[in-house]
Amino acid sequence: MERIPAVAGRFYPGSPSALSRAVGGITREVAEKLPAIAVVSPHAGYVYSGAVAGEIFSSVRVPGRSVIFCPNHSGAGDPAAIVSSGTWKMPWGSVPVDEELAVRIRAATPLLHEDAQAHAREHSLEVQLPFLHRFRPDFRFVPVCLAQLSLEECRQLGEAAADAVRGEREPPLLVASSDMSHYVSEAEARRKDGLAIDRMLALDPEGLYGTVRAEKISMCGVIPATVVLFAAKRLGATHARLVKYATSGEVSRDFDQVVGYAGLAFL
Repeated sequence: MERIPAVAGRFYPGSPSALSRAVGGITREVAEKLPAIAVVSPHAGYVYSGAVAGEIFSSVRVPGRSVIFCPNHSGAGDPAAIVSSGTWKMPWGSVPVDEELAVRIRAATPLLHEDAQAHAREHSLEVQLPFLHRFRPDFRFVPVCLAQLSLEECRQLGEAAADAVRGEREPPLLVASSDMSHYVSEAEARRKDGLAIDRMLALDPEGLYGTVRAEKISMCGVIPATVVLFAAKRLGATHARLVKYATSGEVSRDFDQVVGYAGLAFL
């Protein structure tokens, strides 16, 4: 079964040539790539968050396989939804789901359920694919869409995913798709996002989960980021790096209502 693009022509250009030019303009060749276990990457329209996403994917080694954890903005489908087969149609062609890896991850935890409905209209995973294609045209991936999970469920899912990918000759890149604060002032976004970023830089998934809730930070992908942090720690991550932070105000010039974007690598 092939998933049809939900936001091609809106969040990113819908034609192969225009998309290639757009992604080429917000990525670069970096000689010394970071050996990242996992990354956090934003998912707004490329005009706003593309420079941050482009920099994080430019900065890390992109392997042949990725596991992408995204938030469920619509609430459709299962709260922990994986798709284990088929392809995702994109402007340049069809991207295959890595069936072997998906089945292995799904078997590692009872939290995950096969559910294409949760993914059908979700943009936050789809917008990551052109960046992976830019640096690894033959990539395969595993899509996981997450709604509200408890901290213990985040731990269980992250550690199960880590155990499922451990020992690979070329370990897959784990990707958490998340924007940061939504529709607050520039000053408030930078202050609140700084609190969440500090917890990620400290490799502190419990702290991230608790801080976002205690400070009421509208970080839509806190669940994917928490899951990926647990996974990265189990896989041996010892430090993190903030590659780039920006807000929509830098593009729109509206600093009263901004969205924050952060690109981080866990190594």
